[in-house]
Amino acid sequence: MESQAKPSLNAAPPQRSRRSKVVGSVIAVAAMAGLGGLAWYLTHQAPSTGAPGAQGAGGPPGPGGPGGGAGGRRGGPATTVGVATADKADIPVTLEALGTVTAAATTVRPQVSGILQQVLFKEGQMVKAGQVLAQIDPRQFEMALLQASGQRQRDEAQLENARLTLNRYRTLLGQDSIARQDVDTQASLVKQLEGTVMTDRAQEGSAKLNLGYTKVIAPITGRVGLRVVDIGNLVSSGDANGLAVITQLSPIDVEFSIPQDSVPLVMQQVNGGAQLPAIALDRTRTNALDNGKFAAMDNQVDVQTGTVKAKARFTNAKSTLFPSQFVNVRLELRTIKDAVMVPVTAVRHGANGDFVYVLKEDKTVTIRPVTRGQATVDKVQIASGLQVGEQVITEGGDRLKEGAKVTLPGAGKGKRDGASAADGASAPAAGELRHRKEQGAAQQ
Repeated sequence: MESQAKPSLNAAPPQRSRRSKVVGSVIAVAAMAGLGGLAWYLTHQAPSTGAPGAQGAGGPPGPGGPGGGAGGRRGGPATTVGVATADKADIPVTLEALGTVTAAATTVRPQVSGILQQVLFKEGQMVKAGQVLAQIDPRQFEMALLQASGQRQRDEAQLENARLTLNRYRTLLGQDSIARQDVDTQASLVKQLEGTVMTDRAQEGSAKLNLGYTKVIAPITGRVGLRVVDIGNLVSSGDANGLAVITQLSPIDVEFSIPQDSVPLVMQQVNGGAQLPAIALDRTRTNALDNGKFAAMDNQVDVQTGTVKAKARFTNAKSTLFPSQFVNVRLELRTIKDAVMVPVTAVRHGANGDFVYVLKEDKTVTIRPVTRGQATVDKVQIASGLQVGEQVITEGGDRLKEGAKVTLPGAGKGKRDGASAADGASAPAAGELRHRKEQGAAQQ
């Protein structure tokens, strides 16, 4: 009997445990449903009028939403923003690149060998083309010239004698007193001597040239560098360093590189006969060193850099450009007339492209898609989407959305000043009224 009763006593607790678990699950589901309904009620109830944190009709609140903060909502307080007016201006289309100043440099070398007698220039001096820079000992060249002149005079005398003899032979040949062979032989001698005299004249001319080369002449106008020889040195035309180097400073060129994408526009302007202005700027791009013009462009693209070498020429009248100096070149390609310009901070970029916030007359803003154009340091061209005279938002646009109400800086200050003035004016009026009442009571 005891063995049969024990199984029935052990089977009851599992049934009660299962029943309690089912009841607990039902209670938990009911609690979760109640919490969900409460959350839905709280999030979908209508906002109270005039509440500081009331949500606008255009989007979720909070600074991270499309409407920004409270100032970007229709029902919230107006956002203070900065505005600018789209104006009209002529904007130049420029190309900027890093350039190197290159000058026409010439190494002054003597054309004859000899002892350097005089140095007629100072290091760093500006010299002109044709100016004598140095003098080589001319005595040996003077002697060579005298020798060549004497040889020419001797051969000229022989030629004159041969011509006289030829004339006599021709006279005798007419009288049939001489053989024709003698006449022909004398005529050949005259021609031979004529060639000799011509050679003597050439040698005499070479001697004169060598004598003239003893004076070293400046081939170009420019600044002479440091000299590498002194008086008494033996110089020759084979010296690698020469006497000095002259660098031409005016005009002077600047070499720079043009991106291959800009080459067609440059060639279009050049082929049309346009003179492209060029400005040489210092390395900070703040000071203009000199103004010049586009000179030439290379005939092939550098495959390593994707650029084409070009050259601009400058007068360099003030000597502000120095050879081998690094400068910034600004090449003006063309000018866009009457471009609509706004500050750079007014143009924003969204999912659908660039846009601006346009201020309307009712102090609300509207989103206007625009197309960018050329840009300067602080302004950008609006190629389409905006008209001259329209006002755009430049500051505070991060808290705005379509139809948001805004206020301009200083707009509320005038109202507060006016209210303060009215309160100040009413205070004396109230004091005067009390004073009159007190006087009437005293008279009674």
